[in-house]
Amino acid sequence: MIRIRHAFLAGVAAVTIAPAAHAQTALEDGSTTNEQTNDPNAGDVSDPGTIVVTARKREETLQDVPVAVTAITGDVLSSRGINSVREAAVLAPGLNINSDGSGRAFVAIRGVGVTLVQSVQPGVGLFVDGIYRPNTAYLNNPLLDVERIEVLRGPQGTLYGKNTLGGAINVITRQPGNEFEGRASASYAGPDDQFIVAGSISAPIVQDTLAVRIAASHQEQDGFSTNTTLGKPAQPFNSESLNGTVRFTPGPVELTVNGYYDWIHSVNIPYVRVTGPDDYSRNLTVNTLNRVNFRYRGVNARLAVPMDSIGSTLTLIGAYDARDAHNIDQDVDFGPGNFARATGNDQLRTKTAELRFDSKWSDSFSSLFGLFYSREDADALDVTTLLPAFSGLPFNIVRTTTVDNQADTYAAFGTVFWNPTPDWEVALGLRYDHENRTANGSVVTVLGPLGAIGGPLPQAQIKSNEWQPKLTVKRNWTPELMTYASVARGYRGGGFNAPTAPTRTYTGDSAWTYELGAKYASDDRRFSLSGDVFYNDYKNYIGLNSIAPAAGGGLVTVDLNTGDVTSYGVELEGYFKPTPAWTISGGVALMHARLDNDDAYFATTGRRLSSDRLTFQPDWTANLATDYTVPLGNGELVFSANVSGKGKRLAATLNQTTPTFLDSYWLTGGSITYRTGPIEVAAFVTNAFKAKYWESYIEKTTLQLAGLPASDLGIMGEGRRYGVRASLKF
Repeated sequence: MIRIRHAFLAGVAAVTIAPAAHAQTALEDGSTTNEQTNDPNAGDVSDPGTIVVTARKREETLQDVPVAVTAITGDVLSSRGINSVREAAVLAPGLNINSDGSGRAFVAIRGVGVTLVQSVQPGVGLFVDGIYRPNTAYLNNPLLDVERIEVLRGPQGTLYGKNTLGGAINVITRQPGNEFEGRASASYAGPDDQFIVAGSISAPIVQDTLAVRIAASHQEQDGFSTNTTLGKPAQPFNSESLNGTVRFTPGPVELTVNGYYDWIHSVNIPYVRVTGPDDYSRNLTVNTLNRVNFRYRGVNARLAVPMDSIGSTLTLIGAYDARDAHNIDQDVDFGPGNFARATGNDQLRTKTAELRFDSKWSDSFSSLFGLFYSREDADALDVTTLLPAFSGLPFNIVRTTTVDNQADTYAAFGTVFWNPTPDWEVALGLRYDHENRTANGSVVTVLGPLGAIGGPLPQAQIKSNEWQPKLTVKRNWTPELMTYASVARGYRGGGFNAPTAPTRTYTGDSAWTYELGAKYASDDRRFSLSGDVFYNDYKNYIGLNSIAPAAGGGLVTVDLNTGDVTSYGVELEGYFKPTPAWTISGGVALMHARLDNDDAYFATTGRRLSSDRLTFQPDWTANLATDYTVPLGNGELVFSANVSGKGKRLAATLNQTTPTFLDSYWLTGGSITYRTGPIEVAAFVTNAFKAKYWESYIEKTTLQLAGLPASDLGIMGEGRRYGVRASLKF
């Protein structure tokens, strides 16, 4: 029996850049305090020399850190109307994120680490306050009380662990401190009735010793698509989020405890049947709403203990993360015919622990060493019903699939930093990971009165031992100019297919990345430019899943290693302040990524690929944004505009001869904001010219091979949205 739902994949995103609004002082544990810039006309952009990041688990300015990293502050996210990490992808060159449902997000950096389905481990690591999140669905969730987002490009395994071969995304929330602070915001936009309200309060309980912060938000919208069969919105989204942090600082010791809870009520895979990539349509004809509910919750604690006698800081981190998903109803034939339905649920529980020592041995030598452990437990139930209209039989065929998977990962890591002179730095890191994954479950198919077939599956197991090195050499030529060179290896763990697949397991993929970069900021900080060139040697690429011959006849969907990829490119980002009131920022990424051959794909599926392009990966992305501030009474008026574009992309396709490409597109937005004291009011528009583009697209061969009525499937990107927002800080 075909695992129908796993055949439907997609992912695509845009790229832009907007530097941060305020200087930040970052603590080693990822918490921050804000320091308002002295320039009253700073608007949404300030120079990278004042932005402090923890990309290397240490405090360094964005200008000085020898990593291709983009830092996006919470104020920039608010001013641009960005409500999720997926939407924030437009602010970081090389980062591609998009989704075909609230529980599915597809992500890659520089075309490396492509993740298209939940069954494949992420290739870009996601961290919240330094805590690893094992699934990409969080990328769709509303951002709550965020201080900044750091996007690190290139393998980050030395410090961040496996599954970061493409890079890492670190979301850092605001932390409580000695000052009482409150924030409140609300926005409304049409025509899809998007309503967002959020607020947070931070206060000291005992000055210099105990502080707390609580934040909450609500978001709802109808979306831009309509289910014409049922006469209801086809892409509704409703969420409730709650986050709380307690920070205890008795003397030099610091203990931070955080808890979070997200409720998401939305839909998955809202695909429209279309006749080709030029047939833009938002009208779904399926027989159900494809409703899904999610609960995300967790708690984590971080203890930092200075050990002055040996010049070190000991940090201990423990975390528990839980995801529960309930698939209420899903039409898996993607059309008006009553062919196939699915329901089900899945659970993922992740426990992690980390111990590390950050030591300064002399003015020239320092080090960071640590140990890491994680445990993942995944359970799932899927009930797919093939109705008589599909099977040709006078009764339903019901297939029930259960999954019971576990994974244990042990790691040891270390990095040594050497400064032979004040202008030179050499950083050498190495990480060893041991991973043990097991898969159990069952597949039972009930053929109406004919009885049941199937039963428990044989256990499958994957063990891997991987080394991830990284070498970086940095030179500060002047206080304004820095250059660096790095070489690093990253890897991602493998996974499991159905027992009827030609290969029950597939191996992890890996990438060696070679990078040269430079960062320049003028002495007066009115101009900055950073750029890099990179080359990726990407092995055993886990690409778009496919359909292969099944044992005993028929077909089965498989995740697989598609082949090797060679890619290279250049990234630039920066800003310019022609006058104290005017800022211009922008970014561009050019990338050439191609499969060397598809022999590995052919060996598993018996099929060929119609293109050597990587699915949904464009050869270019670009953006430009500008802000102009005009004094008005006791406040100021800020005029903002931005544009972002993405090049032609390959759609998801199993066609062996004719590839399907999606057109390039540009999106334009803007806002007019009035600020006075702690109050801010704005009118805004996104996709002002109603550009038509595909968020996700599947060519019809996939449906043909699954035995379903064939047509292309697509999900259009969001249309023009216009509205107002207001915020208050106190």
